[in-house]
Amino acid sequence: QVQLVESGGGLVQAGGSLRLSCAVSGRTFSNYAMGWFRQAPGKEREFVATISWSGNTYYADSVKGRFTISRDNVQKTVYLQMNSLKPEDTALYYCAAEYLRSTNLERLQTYAYWGRGTQVTVSS
Repeated sequence: QVQLVESGGGLVQAGGSLRLSCAVSGRTFSNYAMGWFRQAPGKEREFVATISWSGNTYYADSVKGRFTISRDNVQKTVYLQMNSLKPEDTALYYCAAEYLRSTNLERLQTYAYWGRGTQVTVSS
């Protein structure tokens, strides 16, 4: 059974930075594609960033150039470095995992495993 636990959320002023972490337990982490998604109040969950098991990354246009996804296969952790944060980045951020996938990684339906989320609030 794969378990994902997010951490690192908090309250930050616009222009500030946060680094989210997602610790993964279970099967071989290096074989998992990992994604970050977010959901703001009253809105649907949306794609933020993804990193395939082979290390390819892809970002939503809204965060490109500001956010960076990375993974540490030894620590079994995926990170989301968020810089130049904006109030519209405020959301509950979720980590997701899927085994040996390299396509459609921007789609929620691709992922079988999800964490419970960590709240990010950006004040103006």
